[in-house]
Amino acid sequence: MMVTRPMLAAAGAVAVLALAGCVSDGGANAVPATATGSLEHLAAEVKCTPDMQTDADEIRQAVCKNSDGKFILATFATDRGQRDWINSAKDYGGHYLVGRKWVAVGEDSTVSALRTTLGGDIEQGTDHGASHSGH
Repeated sequence: MMVTRPMLAAAGAVAVLALAGCVSDGGANAVPATATGSLEHLAAEVKCTPDMQTDADEIRQAVCKNSDGKFILATFATDRGQRDWINSAKDYGGHYLVGRKWVAVGEDSTVSALRTTLGGDIEQGTDHGASHSGH
């Protein structure tokens, strides 16, 4: 009897994973696993040639442009450095596609399109224009 419980738990976990895979596979909004790698690797994934703006130990940042639009692509040496940068940048508004130690910043449509290749999570900056009707 003791053997049955672990086997049932394992079978249940496999079933849940299989169902999750079926739901996300092939769907119009399917998001791939989050990409990793250097700034150059991420840029190559989304078919842009990065125009380097900052090349430091803590952060590497470039302007990119591809068929989806123009965006900023940045990579970070640490998770904390990335989170500090995002938290400060969000005060200026914008749309952020966030991966492990990288971020892409651009228009909503650009960030959404990049997500179909790079994966990641979309975060929104502060919308200072919301209180100004008509602007």
